Amino acid sequence: MATIVCEVRLTAAPLVLATDPPPAETGAVVDFWGVVRATEGDAQIAGIRYEAHAEMAEHQLQLVADECVRAFDLSQLVVHHRIGFVAVGEASLLVRVGSRHRAEAFRASASIVDELKKRVPIWKHPVVASAVASVPLSA
Repeated sequence: MATIVCEVRLTAAPLVLATDPPPAETGAVVDFWGVVRATEGDAQIAGIRYEAHAEMAEHQLQLVADECVRAFDLSQLVVHHRIGFVAVGEASLLVRVGSRHRAEAFRASASIVDELKKRVPIWKHPVVASAVASVPLSA
């Protein structure tokens, strides 16, 4: 494909997806939102605190992105991951994949998430709901 839009980012801000149109060669766009669920194992949680070695995580994230762009002949790839506290119901991961065809877009999206979890140094620390409720609001 001629046009490639590739963007990776770690951010403490809530995830927002730009509404820019995909490159003209794109025939399929797949968006994946990883959302913090209310339980971690058997525990009710208030959210997850994500931490990362930012420089290393962004470098590894870019490597994963570049590999997927080549392997799946993507026209567009956006990968944003939150760091810091992410409450239940909020998105911690956003992946947008653009490709000529839907099969490649779906496979690329799954591959990116799998590789990110294996290779990118981002650690999650569940925050138990009862721990949050017991913290005084003012000191």
